[in-house]
Amino acid sequence: MTMDPALKRRATRFVLLTVLIYSMGFGIIMPVLPDLIKHLAHVDSAEAARIGAWIGATYGLFQILLMPAVGNLGDRFGRRPVFLVSLFAFGFDFLLMGLAPNIGWLFVGRAVAGGLGAVFGPANAAMADMSSPEERAASFGKVGAAFGLGFIFGPVIGGLLGDFGPRVPFYVAGALAIANGIYGFLVFPETMPEEKRRPFEWKRANPLGAFASLGKIPGIVPVALIYFLWSLAGNVYPASWSFFAPIQYGWDSGMVGASLGLVGISMAVFQAVVIRRFISRFGERKTAYIGMISGISSYLIVAFVPYAGIILVLLLVNGFSGMVMPALNAMMSQRAPASQQGELQGLIGSLAAFSLMIGQFSYNYALAAFTEAGAAIRFPGAPYLLAAIAGLGAFVALTMLRRRQLPEAMPDA
Repeated sequence: MTMDPALKRRATRFVLLTVLIYSMGFGIIMPVLPDLIKHLAHVDSAEAARIGAWIGATYGLFQILLMPAVGNLGDRFGRRPVFLVSLFAFGFDFLLMGLAPNIGWLFVGRAVAGGLGAVFGPANAAMADMSSPEERAASFGKVGAAFGLGFIFGPVIGGLLGDFGPRVPFYVAGALAIANGIYGFLVFPETMPEEKRRPFEWKRANPLGAFASLGKIPGIVPVALIYFLWSLAGNVYPASWSFFAPIQYGWDSGMVGASLGLVGISMAVFQAVVIRRFISRFGERKTAYIGMISGISSYLIVAFVPYAGIILVLLLVNGFSGMVMPALNAMMSQRAPASQQGELQGLIGSLAAFSLMIGQFSYNYALAAFTEAGAAIRFPGAPYLLAAIAGLGAFVALTMLRRRQLPEAMPDA
């Protein structure tokens, strides 16, 4: 789209700042969430992992149900109102969790965040509004880089704040999100022009309806299914790392935070700098192959190598695998018209949420089963072996996808 360069820069800065704060919020709470669960539910680490799976699944379920509606609302009313509602809901969610008097309130908080507070769909839709089809992989890479930067600071801050109690990081995350929402209300311009909006349709505002609507565009559904499989593999880190690392390496919340900070550094560097060069030289498909091979290898190393020093080095090159999602997203976004970018990102959000929900159960239950007292075989790396299998499935599916199933990108309207 044609947009005033000054407004475009302002909108882009706000979108990236929002994703940065969003990921910082999640990163801040990750090191202390197991401790808060154990405190509220009075359980050990293995049982906390199981409860954490259900809490994560609650977030995923509400994303699955509501993200297509959020995306369609963005296509109808524009990105700005959807973005701002998501930000304030996100902040409210963390304050609610920080004040939780019992474990049930953690579930309520995750439901609010999943249904209304997920900003990735609106963020990617806004970036697609402001980018040509050829620029979208790099634009989505910037979003991923902002997420990575948040993961540099968030977990480290969360680990330090955890020394003052497991609730303090939730208050800080909530305050950051609400402050960013106020800032966005003042500075964020609309990125979707009136002429490219379309009527809201309830039949498309659900996962099945969005799938049926976007399925009419050749090349979308096969890549979406590959995206789902790779997302399932990648969700092993947010689902299980905070539970896995203390069990496998004996780390405290501070060390868990520092390790996630290394992941953030790697993601930020690769998605801000490396992916643009890879896309330019190899294209989206080959870039996805490179990222998948790296990711599968790293999951296998984490699964079978119990040495913390080696794993810390591995986390620094984890950014290779982070190139896959922007590449696959761009392959889909290039083929969707401007009036369906929100719908597409809503569907992608639902698929990512569905994969997270499955991952929460499969990874955390596998971790609990192989580490609890009396386990026949002790194998903390079980979640990462499962992730490698899911990643291999995505890789094989992409190699089987014939080029004729991926027609040329649609021109901008």
